[in-house]
Amino acid sequence: MDRNYEPITIRNATIFKSNFSGKEIPPYNPEGRRNFCVFIDDIKVAENMEKDGWNIRWLEPRNPGDEKKAFLSIAVSFTNRPPKIILLTSKGETRLDEETVGMLDWAEKEEIDLTINPRYWDDNGKTRIKAYLRTLRIKIYEDELELEIDERYKNAPASAMDAITDDAI
Repeated sequence: MDRNYEPITIRNATIFKSNFSGKEIPPYNPEGRRNFCVFIDDIKVAENMEKDGWNIRWLEPRNPGDEKKAFLSIAVSFTNRPPKIILLTSKGETRLDEETVGMLDWAEKEEIDLTINPRYWDDNGKTRIKAYLRTLRIKIYEDELELEIDERYKNAPASAMDAITDDAI
C-alpha cells in the first residue's frame, strides 16, 4: 500500500454524530474521544478510499431506488498536532481550542470545509487508514433576531445586573 497519501479537503461538507466535547456515549464512545462523521458524496471516491484502506462505512438507502451513502468517522485529537478549528459568525472568526470546541456539538452548522490527515495503523497485518482532523472552518447559522439583538445591544453592559444600582431601586 502506498503510504504517501496527501491530506484530503472536503468543501461544503455535511457532518453528523458530532462529539467535539468527547462526551462518553456508552457503548459507542469512551470519555475523552472526540470525533464526528462526514458524508462522502461521490460514491466512486468513497469506494476508492475504501479500497485504499480508509475506514469508509455505508448507510443503506431508506427508500427503494435511493443510493447508499458513504461516510467516514474523523478523530479530533489535541494530543500531538492540534487541529486548526475556526468558527465563523457575523462578528468574525474565532479559533477554537480543546476547551471551547465542544460548543460545536450543539451549534446549527451552515457551511463546513475541512481537511483530514491520514494516519496508518496495523490491523492484524493489514494496514488501515484512520482520518484525523487537520483543519475545520465552520460557519454557524445565525437567525435574523439574533443579529438584530446583537446590533441593537452591542454597547450594553455585559450583565444586566450591572445596569441596576442601589440608586435606581
